[in-house]
Amino acid sequence: MRIIGLIGGMSWESTIPYYRLINEFIKQELGGLHSARLILYSVDFHDIERCMDADDWQAAGEALAGVARSLQSAGAQAVVLCTNTLHKVAAAIEAAVDIPLLHIADATARELVRAGIGTIGLLGTRVTMEHEFYRERLSARHGLRVLIPERAERELLQRIIFEELCLGRVMPASRTDMQRIMTTLAAQGAEAIVLGCTELTMLVGPEDSTLPLFDTTSIHARCAAQWALGSGTELDQLCK
Repeated sequence: MRIIGLIGGMSWESTIPYYRLINEFIKQELGGLHSARLILYSVDFHDIERCMDADDWQAAGEALAGVARSLQSAGAQAVVLCTNTLHKVAAAIEAAVDIPLLHIADATARELVRAGIGTIGLLGTRVTMEHEFYRERLSARHGLRVLIPERAERELLQRIIFEELCLGRVMPASRTDMQRIMTTLAAQGAEAIVLGCTELTMLVGPEDSTLPLFDTTSIHARCAAQWALGSGTELDQLCK
């Protein structure tokens, strides 16, 4: 079994499911007392969020690149970044180490294409929804059409994520807002909703949407576990 290096803490609320889901998959596949071989480096999100708020992506990239080097030195054979938004600095992480990065957007796109989905509604932080690093990767590399909410709704999602979910607060009113946003995207032609923020499953589940939900956290964690087990060259391609 190959060793996974997890970069977590962004936020720690959504890092916990990564550890649980990866180990559940390993146990399911191997049985008995088997669990994943992994190394977790959990950052202080306060420091990273300050870089994000200042739009200093170079500093964020340098910080996470340093974490990736630490994981490689500790014996990790691949890096899994337990967040969607910070994949904006994926290139800095990849340049810092000799081990592959399993990209969350590629793992998610693989599941969407397999399901025959062509048009998605993408929900996440403002950066994930608006910046090209995520949407363009889904469209240019995987042929997906990506819809995002209107500006006011993007601002609302940003507030829900950082002022509620990252602090462990799950508010019924925010669940209602999410349901409304997903309904609007469905009316615009989305065939599925991508929960492109690792905290969003704290707030909504399949029962809250008329469309299939693709949870990037569970997809990413499952792909990491499959990669650790060496389940075929297709997964290795996701790490390039």
